[in-house]
Amino acid sequence: MSLKSIAAKIFAQKIYKKTQVWANSPVETQKAVFQSLIQTAKQTQFGKDHHFDQIKTYEDFAKQVPVRDYEALKPYVDRVVRGEENILWKGKPLYFAKTSGTTSGAKYIPLTKESMPYHIEAARNAILLYIHETKKADFVNGKMIFLQGSPILEEKYGIKLGRLSGIVAHFVPKYLQKNRLPSWETNCIEDWETKVNAIVDETIKEDMTVISGIPSWVQMYFEKLQQRAEKPVGEIFKNFNLFIYGGVNYEPYRAKFENLIGRKVDSIELFPASEGFFAYQDSQKEKGMLLLLNSGIFYEFIKSEDFFTENPKRYTIGEVELGVNYVLIISTNAGLWGYNIGDTVQFTSLKPYRVIVSGRIKHYISAFGEHVIGKEVEHALKEAMVGTNVSVNEFTVAPQITPIEGLPYHEWFIEFENEPDDNDTFAEALDNAMRKQNIYYDDLIVGHVLKKLVITKVVKNGFQDYMKSIGKLGGQNKIPRLSNDRSIVSVLNQK
Repeated sequence: MSLKSIAAKIFAQKIYKKTQVWANSPVETQKAVFQSLIQTAKQTQFGKDHHFDQIKTYEDFAKQVPVRDYEALKPYVDRVVRGEENILWKGKPLYFAKTSGTTSGAKYIPLTKESMPYHIEAARNAILLYIHETKKADFVNGKMIFLQGSPILEEKYGIKLGRLSGIVAHFVPKYLQKNRLPSWETNCIEDWETKVNAIVDETIKEDMTVISGIPSWVQMYFEKLQQRAEKPVGEIFKNFNLFIYGGVNYEPYRAKFENLIGRKVDSIELFPASEGFFAYQDSQKEKGMLLLLNSGIFYEFIKSEDFFTENPKRYTIGEVELGVNYVLIISTNAGLWGYNIGDTVQFTSLKPYRVIVSGRIKHYISAFGEHVIGKEVEHALKEAMVGTNVSVNEFTVAPQITPIEGLPYHEWFIEFENEPDDNDTFAEALDNAMRKQNIYYDDLIVGHVLKKLVITKVVKNGFQDYMKSIGKLGGQNKIPRLSNDRSIVSVLNQK
């Protein structure tokens, strides 16, 4: 065992003990974060507008600060972008993470000197807790890769901006620099296909032990490696045993990955976003990711079923329940207040608090009142594939409200790697799995409001071609699992 792996185990033990302190005092930890946020932001423009000097309790805060999305917070953000100080948080932010907006063009999410370190520490701690639990640390001696956006940053009114993953690239600890790939020059390539080919060139002869990124884009990297070497990724990288991912559920990709790799590897799930690093998988044995309660973020939760009603109840960490679908609301040390990030979560454990990402509040199907969410379609697909040789590269679901004939239905657009022997039998299994996942969907089938789902096959690389056509190939971009209209599926190339 190398000195580096011994040191990693010692450090992992230290971080585990620190984590246990706040994880075992969740309500007290969140109360301290809340008080610190309010106290620090009292003299900001937002704090003055919302009477932070009068806020003594969470109940005061909930009365003074409404839930907002980016569009509602944008008047404040615009002032920060123009270079004004002390608007949402003290001083100016260090960076803006630039993301795609739905109605307002680009979104500029502030990153401050207080918030930035938590993005780095969370990713590091996820790996350290894996080391602590599994006692596996030899991978620290090999090469590591994170498929990410370009680290080239623009500047606006003296504040640098870029993709979050590109910004984070500037903060890679020195002790990882020698192990980290790809090179800076390759990382700066903007065209995703050119970049992946360059990454293959740089890594194919290296001892890669850790690979990280959004599964759909790592899959593209693995496929190019396999094509180049004409053997499984696990034979190319004999010591590769840890895959770190976030952004989407890994389960729909797992079978394809194991086929590409040629064996199973351990994985760590992360829940990062431009707005904050919210959770990471702290155990290989337990379901869900540890919600980070001491990272400068105060959490609120609104039940998804109530979210679009007037004045829905807002819950704090001590009030949540297992298995309920909640919209995640955050207030942060980057100056986001009562902010709806759009993600929904469900708690899998309350001691400690662990969550899974169940979908997006805007990404659902409820054309007939069924309110199907991402977690349900992913679970149904996984269940339908059990015991078959079917594997899937990518998929999305949309309602067909006005069919040429017959009842309306949910249409599943699937790019198969291995197609089912009998499409109708597979569709039947998938529909039955969906009916078990969502009682409202089942009622609509039983009541002959909907007919059973229909599978439409998408051509090989059809989803990649779609993402390329809209300028979102690679990086942090991902296909929505479902939508309440047909804007995406109308342009997919079908078989």
